[in-house]
Amino acid sequence: MMNSTQVSYFTLAAYFDTRMFKYLCFMFILSLYMLIVCSNVLLIVVICMNRSLHEPMYLFLCSLFVNELFGSSGLFPFLLVQILSDIHTVSAPLCFLQIFCLYTYACVEFFNLAVMSYDRYLAICYPLQYNTCMTFTKVTVLLAVIWSFGSVLCLVPVILSSSVQLCGNVINKVYCDNYFIIKLACSDTTASNVYGLIATCLTIACPVSLILYTYMRILRVCFSGSKQTRQKAVSTCTPHLASLLNFSFGCFFEILQSRFEMNNVPHIVRIFLSLYWLTCQPLLNPLRYGLKMSNIRILCRKQIFL
Repeated sequence: MMNSTQVSYFTLAAYFDTRMFKYLCFMFILSLYMLIVCSNVLLIVVICMNRSLHEPMYLFLCSLFVNELFGSSGLFPFLLVQILSDIHTVSAPLCFLQIFCLYTYACVEFFNLAVMSYDRYLAICYPLQYNTCMTFTKVTVLLAVIWSFGSVLCLVPVILSSSVQLCGNVINKVYCDNYFIIKLACSDTTASNVYGLIATCLTIACPVSLILYTYMRILRVCFSGSKQTRQKAVSTCTPHLASLLNFSFGCFFEILQSRFEMNNVPHIVRIFLSLYWLTCQPLLNPLRYGLKMSNIRILCRKQIFL
């Protein structure tokens, strides 16, 4: 057995030889990353520079776009380096740092979506009390809580996995994953497994339950309200629901293929499924909100064609 502190690097075994196509892959990934950065930065700038968008809903959206940049920056530069490299290894500290970044991204994404659903619930179900319930101070506190709690929640598994004894250093993925490192352990991992179940419940089950509850209440108000109320609810809630479903399915695919043997699935498909939740969400969210919400769409046009 060798202690994890003696493991100076991990080998990423999911990469395969693409020969000359690696430069084409590099350009594709780089273009995708630049598109994600530009689209998310544009919407962040538009929201920050226009006082008309300094409302709770748009501030939560700004937090969501910042998180997309955070998660993308934890993955894409790493992929770009590995694609051009002939030896797909990563130092242990950098590997654990990437795990922390990607897990924090997932936690904050679910928490942010849950807070956005709560905001829409108050705006649609209690419109007269909305301004007193959702003040700027409350928005600031909610954003501080979801970011700090998400960071702390994801720091613990990194600390636990870095302290276990490992019997290998080969990770069968294209990026670092805490679950795959725990599978390399040759010491007791009960603490990590128990914490993993608790963290998964807090990260996924609790936010999704809150979102389902708020949307049940929103639907009840919509069906009993006027046509204008229904149109307002659809215009503001549709992008949010699409974002939640997309991210939830992406996480479900990732958990499914991590926990079960999927040797019958083609290798390239497994790589795509493992990257889906980290690539499609940051790419599609700016398009959803930028195109669907008229206030943002109009201001984006003015900003671009200024």
